[in-house]
Amino acid sequence: MSLPLVSIVIPSYKASHFEQCLKSAVGQTYSRLEILVSDNCPTEDIKDICARYPQVIYQRNTAIRDKNVLSSFYSGKGDYIKPLFDDDILHPFCVERMVAAMAMDPATQLVFSASQVINVDNERTETRRPYEASGSMAGRDMQRSMVLGMRNFVGEFSSIMFRRERLWEVGPKRLFHYGSQDCTFGLADVAAYINLAGDDKVFYIDEELSYFRHDRRLESNSNPNANPNFGYCFSDYIDLLVESHIAGVVSAEETVALRGTVDDVAARLAGVFPMVGTSHQRYLGHIAALQPEPLS
Repeated sequence: MSLPLVSIVIPSYKASHFEQCLKSAVGQTYSRLEILVSDNCPTEDIKDICARYPQVIYQRNTAIRDKNVLSSFYSGKGDYIKPLFDDDILHPFCVERMVAAMAMDPATQLVFSASQVINVDNERTETRRPYEASGSMAGRDMQRSMVLGMRNFVGEFSSIMFRRERLWEVGPKRLFHYGSQDCTFGLADVAAYINLAGDDKVFYIDEELSYFRHDRRLESNSNPNANPNFGYCFSDYIDLLVESHIAGVVSAEETVALRGTVDDVAARLAGVFPMVGTSHQRYLGHIAALQPEPLS
């Protein structure tokens, strides 16, 4: 039986660390790969780098930001899609380990792993290990944990692998949306994980298989000064809580119980990010409708 094809898809814009990123894809121990680069760099730098690697499929893309990401995801022809962003790095065993995890259970739609944060000098700055052992969980339990904890313990797109078939079931217009909430400018990754997992399973690998580059010196969406939409990363958590209750994933009691946390987020951030105040007011209106009227 032949190995499943894996598409490593690289939506790219920044050239400064791109060759390191690409080498980590080319250097995978897993043999049946297609490596697809979707290039939106304003210069020819990324194109010139790709020309040195004949196994790379290169496409020039005029789409920017989220549209470039979607274009790269949906261009992959593999059974599995492995995102890799243009300044991140994969461990050589990353794809091999993730394919093995996928193969254990056809109900597993998404695999993620422990990861390491690195800076522009390739120095390790933070280990991210959400669990102490590898294992499977229900997709809705992953969703509940992220929404109720208001944290993305899965990590960035470079830390996951998912099934192409599920990607197409979700569709490009819904991938970064959940319920009525558009998370494109904030928690697009969290919304995508929720949609890709659905009512099936996710699997966590307790090995450090990816390296996410985060540094205040970088022009990156993860840095507030470089991302005008950074406030949506906070407001989306509030809106995803409301939408998760509407979907029946989170109970009314749990939604109301987070009032103190949501109020605190709004108190600290609404003055800086107006969208947080808007989401806070929506949440307050939502929980008001859940609580019984006081007796007169």
